[in-house]
Amino acid sequence: MALMPKRRKSKDNPYKLDYNDIEHIYKVTFLNNNNEIQTVIISEEVFNTFNKFELEDISQLHKVDKHIDGRGINDGEYTDIVLYHTALDIQKNVEDIVEEKLQNEELYKAINKLSETQKRRVKLYYFDNYTLQEIADMEGCSPKNIYKSIEQAKEKLRKNLKK
Repeated sequence: MALMPKRRKSKDNPYKLDYNDIEHIYKVTFLNNNNEIQTVIISEEVFNTFNKFELEDISQLHKVDKHIDGRGINDGEYTDIVLYHTALDIQKNVEDIVEEKLQNEELYKAINKLSETQKRRVKLYYFDNYTLQEIADMEGCSPKNIYKSIEQAKEKLRKNLKK
């Protein structure tokens, strides 16, 4: 299963996109009117259109952020104050950023060593923020099976990351 990048989403975006690179299936998942998770297989063209909309939403959210925090406004003292406070929020030094990036790369390599089932379940639970029950409903099994699978995957990840 291809790992879709975790994206910031507008509060008005009610769906999640997914692509299964083994079966070459594109999916969109959302809550239906009964508040139940609904997954629909879609064409690549529809997937790309949804993906384009998400990217446009992200771009718009960034523009709004820049306007709100003053990075997009050139009005002297206000901009200086905002930049000063923004700079105070930056607490990581270059070494920390590089170390975090290397750790993330190691984690993704370790995740890719998991079975397809474990990889999918870890992705849904930790990256897409689905609950055990939601994943179980999607896969037609019990939440206990999902929990055991994720725990086994975590143990494999611990072993692979200690090496």
